Amino acid sequence: MGWLGRRARKRLLFLGLAWLTVVAVIASPVALGNASTLLQSDIIQQDSHLAQSLDPVSRLSQGKTDYDRGRFADAVLAWQEAEQVYQQAGDRTNQAISLNYLSLAYQHLGQWEQAKAAIEESLNLLPTPTDPALLAQVLNTKGSLQLATGQSEAALQTWKAAETAYSQDDDAIGVLGCQINQAQALQSLGMFRRSQQVLERVQQALTLQPDSLIKATGLRSLGMVWQAIGELDDAQNVLNQSLAIAQTLNSPADISAAFLNLGNTARVLGDRDAAINYYHKAAKTATNPLNQLEAQLNQFKLLISQQPFNQSQDLFTPIQHNLSQLSPSRYAIYAQVNWAESLIELLDNSAGYSPESITSEDIAQLLAKTIAQAKALNDTRAESLALGTLGKLYKTNQQGLEAQRLIQQALFFSKTINARDISYQWQWQLTQLYQQNGDLKAAITANQDAFDLLQSIRGDLVAMNPDVRFSFQEQIEPIYRNLVRLLLQSSSPDNLKQARNVIESLQLAELENYFRTSCLNAKAEQIDTVIEDSDTQTAVIYPIILPDRIAVILSLPGQPLETYNTELSQAEIEQTVNQLRQSMNIAYSNRKRLAISQTIYDWLIRPIETQLAQQDIKTLVFVLDGVLRNVPMAALHDGQQYLIEKYSIALTPGLQLLEPRSLTQFQLRSLTAGLSQARLGFSALPAVEDEIEQVSTNIPSNVLLNQAFTSTALENKINTLPVSVVHLATHGQFSSNPEDTFILTWDKRFNANTLSQLLKGRNQDNFPPIELLVLSACQTANGDQRAALGLAGLAVRSGTRSTIGTLWSVKDQSTAQAMIQLYNNLTQPDINRAEALRQAQLFLLRQNQYQHPYYWAPFILVGNWL
Repeated sequence: MGWLGRRARKRLLFLGLAWLTVVAVIASPVALGNASTLLQSDIIQQDSHLAQSLDPVSRLSQGKTDYDRGRFADAVLAWQEAEQVYQQAGDRTNQAISLNYLSLAYQHLGQWEQAKAAIEESLNLLPTPTDPALLAQVLNTKGSLQLATGQSEAALQTWKAAETAYSQDDDAIGVLGCQINQAQALQSLGMFRRSQQVLERVQQALTLQPDSLIKATGLRSLGMVWQAIGELDDAQNVLNQSLAIAQTLNSPADISAAFLNLGNTARVLGDRDAAINYYHKAAKTATNPLNQLEAQLNQFKLLISQQPFNQSQDLFTPIQHNLSQLSPSRYAIYAQVNWAESLIELLDNSAGYSPESITSEDIAQLLAKTIAQAKALNDTRAESLALGTLGKLYKTNQQGLEAQRLIQQALFFSKTINARDISYQWQWQLTQLYQQNGDLKAAITANQDAFDLLQSIRGDLVAMNPDVRFSFQEQIEPIYRNLVRLLLQSSSPDNLKQARNVIESLQLAELENYFRTSCLNAKAEQIDTVIEDSDTQTAVIYPIILPDRIAVILSLPGQPLETYNTELSQAEIEQTVNQLRQSMNIAYSNRKRLAISQTIYDWLIRPIETQLAQQDIKTLVFVLDGVLRNVPMAALHDGQQYLIEKYSIALTPGLQLLEPRSLTQFQLRSLTAGLSQARLGFSALPAVEDEIEQVSTNIPSNVLLNQAFTSTALENKINTLPVSVVHLATHGQFSSNPEDTFILTWDKRFNANTLSQLLKGRNQDNFPPIELLVLSACQTANGDQRAALGLAGLAVRSGTRSTIGTLWSVKDQSTAQAMIQLYNNLTQPDINRAEALRQAQLFLLRQNQYQHPYYWAPFILVGNWL
């Protein structure tokens, strides 16, 4: 029997710790009973009355039962009593075990100082030499606490020590659990490549072992981590492996758990029908009401997200029945709050549709009961959630004063446990209530607090709440935009600076939501500093789309920020921008196209023409918002000429650049790859061969063409060649969905997320970052208003200084000519990247056959323009 089989008989304790670390699911902690009974006779001799009334073994067991049921305050009381008995008995080992468990319960309750004190005392009490299994368990708990409180580096080191202890105990399952936890810590530190390598090793080790239920559990836990960090293909792979093992071994509980997590992964992928099907199977195979209820609630939430609402009718009775079967616990409260939120959403969005005669009064009664249960359990987090949800119900019913009172109570409780992931929600609810009452000062304060809280958890937001992935535009983005709107009611310098900061933060939050994980960890440098110190002929322009206008913030060298507005509805703005994108088609009327491009020019540039001329501005850097990302600023027209004829143009997602410096500071060397032949359903690009040849003529290049341009060859070259430029002349697509964002290699569609991690990994492997990434034949997905996020996301996450891409695929002969000119220009002295691209675009514009913006306008530069 393999090492997994040998460990499979060990009891798996504390399955409720998945929110902290996966190791709590698959590791082998010290069993409560064995160690606790060793010195029981000594306890009785010391104080037989105390031992009879507070049997420490039974208190430890009762604490475990309470913990597993989500009654964490009761678990604390039971374990405190056990710890006191062991302390009086002088039993340091069992006292340390009790304190370790106490720390876990305190962590669930958000009582971080108590959790820290308990785990530190537990470590101090461990005897010397210490049983490695016990040491490993205590270190695991400490690592969980450190990661939860933002000490990622410390958590990494603690889990390495725990791994060593598990190795000494010959516990391979514990070792793998620690490695999974280390991968999470590495992710939190921004070391994505190392994290992925660790998880791949764990996956390989698990896959090679004989099938067992503990292997199924380990694979499922690994799948949950893959999902949390946005690697959804890997998540689906290991979750399907876990499901197959559970089905072979006929374990309904493990089958249901696999279906549930496959449903969660499909939901994040946006595959609504598949997710609903998985949730249905998870509910059907669940072995207890709580697990069945979780699947049903997830299924219900998806069903009510689209009409017709009556599709959700069949779930009402089983959900209500399962709720009635639950005894009071945190898990029961969360389920009831989840149900109440879905019912509020249904009543609010269904124009009076009242399924099963559910009324606002029924929801209020459910939440009042839930609040009472949370109070009885002394569960502050659960009470805050229930109070805030009841407040939202009153807000929906236009009962503002009562809503405000309840939400303020919810905020008070969430603050006491530093639950920032729910505090920001209550601050946002209060913002809206204050605005309704006309109290703008209070609204700005609350909105600012909500923004600050979001910033403090920005990198962990998607992991904390996976629903954010597909509700970002409805639940998160409005917090940023509303604060900008409030701040811009005054044009004071402080307000303008803060408004600019907020809109930049939104840009980064959008990208991290796009990738489902934190993607910006490199050292950043403000564009303002670059402009003041290195490039005083650059202006930065921030167009911001608000519900009632398009606002623009202008940053000029040595000048205070300015703002100007055009009053339009958001629908009018988006319609005009979409028309401009459509007008880039050659078949579109030139007269109409120029009229539309002049309209947007009037919004963004016309009000500042004089200032730009007075300051001799040469380069415009745009921080574009929303649908504006999908149209080329180069094609804006002032009635006489295009914007590109007057200025170099660059885009950036915000004031974030990687050590901006010019290309002339080092020698250009290129990895140049492309496909000229038709592959995998994509058309041939005959001019690519000439393009690659000309690039290689201008700068030293290592070439991968057609059959040589495989995904493996690309990875090998990027990992081993000290190049400063990567030029990819191949089909590709940018989409608002990372899974649909790719470049084409000879053998497959190469996912852009994988490419970005590959490029980013060079920096972590002590290679210099790529200075320039060129994607010369890609396009944004048709009809996808957020498709340009894919290009911006690749540019930012890959760590490349600059990225040149295309908004749509262009006739390959004109693209080849533009690229040849680009590299000719880059080799010239005193010409920066933005000007090199501008001159290449003007080269096409001045040729009769390519003067239409269809040919030259789609090329955009993202990042460093120097």
